[in-house]
Amino acid sequence: MLKKLLFSIGGFTLIVLFLGATKASKIKTAMSVTHTQPPASVTTQPAQVMKWQPTASAIGTLSPIKGIMVSADAEGVLVDFPAANGATVKEGDIIARLDTSVEEAQLAAAQARSHLAALQRDRANDLLAKSTISQADADTATAQLLQAQAEVSALEAQIAKKQVRAPFSGYLGIRQVNIGQFIGRGVPLVSLQKLDELYVDFNVPQRALPQLAPGREVKVLVDAFPEREFAAKLTAINAVVDDQTRNIAVQATLQNPQGELRPGMFVQIKASLGEETQIVAVPATSVHYASYGNSVFIVEKIKDQAGHDYLGVRQSFVTLGPTRGDFVGVTSGLKEGEVVVTSGVFKLRNGQAVQINENIKLPSSSTPQPANT
Repeated sequence: MLKKLLFSIGGFTLIVLFLGATKASKIKTAMSVTHTQPPASVTTQPAQVMKWQPTASAIGTLSPIKGIMVSADAEGVLVDFPAANGATVKEGDIIARLDTSVEEAQLAAAQARSHLAALQRDRANDLLAKSTISQADADTATAQLLQAQAEVSALEAQIAKKQVRAPFSGYLGIRQVNIGQFIGRGVPLVSLQKLDELYVDFNVPQRALPQLAPGREVKVLVDAFPEREFAAKLTAINAVVDDQTRNIAVQATLQNPQGELRPGMFVQIKASLGEETQIVAVPATSVHYASYGNSVFIVEKIKDQAGHDYLGVRQSFVTLGPTRGDFVGVTSGLKEGEVVVTSGVFKLRNGQAVQINENIKLPSSSTPQPANT
């Protein structure tokens, strides 16, 4: 019985040792195999030379060359508003009339006094010619006539002030008063704007000042007309730079013959600064941004340790220049025609094997037009 037990224990021990040796051999073999990372799938695009014109982008506001809030220079009750809201008026047209009944009555009395004074002056001159009265009496009659005429002129001027006229041709806004309302001096009546020409007011950084000059054309973009660009010309540059923002105020003049644009509109401005320049550009997604330096991954043939060629990436540190839409300029570290990775750069490392996926093409444009802007 003991022999059988020892024989069973010995057999079990041999089986365990055999299985252990087999497993250890497999582990050793597995550890001796070198695992290689599979190639990363990327999209690519050659670096290309583009012609870019230096520009300064800014935001601004449209303001009227001639634009006022019309108000009365006298006080009284509003009795008439001949011009309708939004109407076009010409210089001199009556916009509003105030009640002048009292002044007209006073004017009639003053005109009667003036007529009497004229008769008295003529009579005095006849008597002076006959030496019937003195020169002093004739002068007094003349002075009374002049005083009566001045009173008539003053009342006529007062009545004219109660007829509010357009100081220039333009478009009326919406009136701020109603018929029958008492109007005080200086109370706003209605907006009057000349729309065929507008100012474009904006600010640019002081570094752009040497490239700005009156007469240079700028492009104006308005949200209300997303498919159009309006051309304006620089007409004035402020004499001082803002010491808080280090920006300088610039003004351009925009022709608006159809009256499509209105004062107060928010606009975007693109001002050209100098001549076109050539620059190597790549999609912005090609750049791996890092605190220690920006870089791109160039796709090329690379030799492994065994001397075999494979398709891999070489990390090249670059100096970035200006941007245009989806592209960024590269001033150093990249040559025209070199193929760069355009997506997935964050997962790459220098010398890594890649495979190019041509089924996916990322759209890139120097003048993108997003649907939601």
